[in-house]
Amino acid sequence: MWKVPKSSGETMDSFKTVLRFLTDQKATIGYGFMAILTIGGERIFSMVSFNCPCNHGQNFAYGMTFLLGPAIVLFTVGLFVSSRLWRLYTGCCLNPMKLCPRANCTGCCIALLRVLGGACVAPIMWLCVALLNGTFYECAVSGLDDNLVVPLLCKNKTKLCRDELARVPCGRSRLPTDENMELLLMFRAQSQILGWTIIIISAVVGLIGTCYKNCRSQVSYLQLTFWKRYMEKEREKFDTYASEYATKLADRNLKSFFENNTPEAFPFPNHRAWEEVSALYTFTRSEQYYSTLQRYVERNDRDYTPEKTPVLDVEHGLEMT
Repeated sequence: MWKVPKSSGETMDSFKTVLRFLTDQKATIGYGFMAILTIGGERIFSMVSFNCPCNHGQNFAYGMTFLLGPAIVLFTVGLFVSSRLWRLYTGCCLNPMKLCPRANCTGCCIALLRVLGGACVAPIMWLCVALLNGTFYECAVSGLDDNLVVPLLCKNKTKLCRDELARVPCGRSRLPTDENMELLLMFRAQSQILGWTIIIISAVVGLIGTCYKNCRSQVSYLQLTFWKRYMEKEREKFDTYASEYATKLADRNLKSFFENNTPEAFPFPNHRAWEEVSALYTFTRSEQYYSTLQRYVERNDRDYTPEKTPVLDVEHGLEMT
């Protein structure tokens, strides 16, 4: 039997359904993409740039550098791209109360924990992937020269084990083949156990944290879902509006400059308004607002004073209004 081809409307509905699913799952897709990049980066490091020196004095430092170095870099990048961190930090040297608005130290600590938690996702992924592979761990552990650790590694082995331990990852030790392979398998097993331990701890902590946050939520599940969706849409619309208004303001200023005439009136928010909408939002049951922007625009005592043009004071090198 011939199948009736789908109409353009049905095709568009199917496309919207797929697009809506991808939008709803963009966090999961993002983490999956990050995991793929982490695995690929680890494999490239292992195959291309990593070469264990097989020396007692260098193995530990070299292995730990490859194990922890990328994790520290990823953590730093995570902090750099955290908009929540910059909302808290920007201007706090001039106004320390921005870190804890309304003297809400608990909310400030929770916000900082969220920032650190978000920045830790990529480093934890790197550590898990690197430890499950085991290459960096083997090099680092074989360079230990500790009187407590080395006897445990060389337990029930020949006396040559302590001297040749650093050469085991390179396969250049003078140990018997079976003993060399046994040490490599032990290093690999220890590394993978550590990797799975980090994965299990991260999963349990994430589950407990999510359960605690939802348990303490002051709104219902559906309202919380709506809140998250609203915040996503507000951020998207803000970027669009900001781009449009910046373009209009640039056009107005350039037109005034090149035509050498007085610019048209162009109202835009003042410094105080920008400060208020840039603050982190804290939900209170007495006010049903979903963001600092909504709280600001629905206030009855809004400051409608237009932004004044800053003038440079040449003598003191300061901006005056």
